[in-house]
Amino acid sequence: MNLRPLLGAPFRAGAPRSRFAFAVVALRVGRLAPAAPAPAVPPNTMDSGCGATAGPYADQIRYGIVPILERQGYRVRVVEFNDYIQPNFALASGALDANAFQHEVYLHKFATENKLAIGELVKVPTAPIAIYSHKHRSLAEVKDGATVALPNDPTNQARALVLLDRKLGWIRLKEGYDPIRVSEHDVVANPKNLKLVPLEAAQLPRSLDDTDYSFINGNFALASGLKIGDALALEDTTPTYQNVVAVRTADRDLPYVKDIEAAYESKAFLDVTNQRFPGFVKTAYQVQLEQLRADR
Repeated sequence: MNLRPLLGAPFRAGAPRSRFAFAVVALRVGRLAPAAPAPAVPPNTMDSGCGATAGPYADQIRYGIVPILERQGYRVRVVEFNDYIQPNFALASGALDANAFQHEVYLHKFATENKLAIGELVKVPTAPIAIYSHKHRSLAEVKDGATVALPNDPTNQARALVLLDRKLGWIRLKEGYDPIRVSEHDVVANPKNLKLVPLEAAQLPRSLDDTDYSFINGNFALASGLKIGDALALEDTTPTYQNVVAVRTADRDLPYVKDIEAAYESKAFLDVTNQRFPGFVKTAYQVQLEQLRADR
């Protein structure tokens, strides 16, 4: 995919800007333009690009973040990608200014392996990875030789394996395994003779007609029409696996980056989270805001 015709020339840090462009990992490539003319742009406003996943994370931007930024004079454009690779390269090259589709483990690994100067800005409410089935109503129905699909990328596959071991007890992993780096090679016992089938994360919802059970990342589950309440088991999502907004490290202190951060940490965005994203794992700052409200 050639990103340049869609995203335009790279942005220069510190250059005057009038628009935000949110890149969205999705099943298609497109963009969302403002529904009405944006207000006059303040002199120091930055013209930027940001990223998220299709479905809930794109909706968090559209319904929660865009209105806040537009009230400050920004124009917001949402760009959608169809993979987990290009948004980080686009961010690092300057074609985008932020993205919000990945957890910190994936971000750190990808940035390190590809020598990209990008890092976490702020965490976002996250739909947990979970196990779903179209063929079984409960986990108790699991039979010998059952087929279980799981993500094929190392970080999310590790999450599924840990859940299979610790929460379900369907497999046993070797003693002292690293829960972030564990792989199929660390399975030392498989008493149910499960057939583990690694698949691209975006394909996992479609696998439900062919597998007994499938582990599906929250964004792809919701984008496919599944609900968090449909899951037979949910991951106990820790901050390590909460999704984040990523930015270039050189831009971390620029005004537009601070405005993105403030939007995610705002009371207005907490209200949107409660209204539109029930069941999502809230961030620490959202939990603190709710506690402050409860104490009043």
